[in-house]
Amino acid sequence: MKPVVFIDSDVTLDLVLARQPFVNDAKQLFVLIESGKVSGCSTPIIFANIFYLLRKQYPAKIVKNILQDIRLLVTVLPVDEAIVDQALLSPFDDFEDALQYHAALPKRVSAIITRNTRDYRNAAIPVMTAGEFVASLEWEGNHE
Repeated sequence: MKPVVFIDSDVTLDLVLARQPFVNDAKQLFVLIESGKVSGCSTPIIFANIFYLLRKQYPAKIVKNILQDIRLLVTVLPVDEAIVDQALLSPFDDFEDALQYHAALPKRVSAIITRNTRDYRNAAIPVMTAGEFVASLEWEGNHE
């Protein structure tokens, strides 16, 4: 079964904005998703965050086109009142991260991919950077 990863805003922004030194790891992750070796997922919150941040630099039409391309690659997980309630009761200090985590938890994702790994220290799901995830797949591929 192929891995399913939850992709946080920062990783997608690394790719879209070509942020150094993180862009290559983000690009490798999205290539794995595009090739079908890995499934990616996100939430509407991630899309809203990315739109908000990119809209400061680019016209809305360009940002929407970027988000449409990303949407073709990832599944959007629902965030409903049950997820909000779980996030409110969780030990996470960052409410947004709590929402992401509780949206990903029932989907049994293989990992949450973020550069803010310390914000997820209470997670029962593996949390890693894009580079760590890609390296873990390469390691598994060499040891099968």
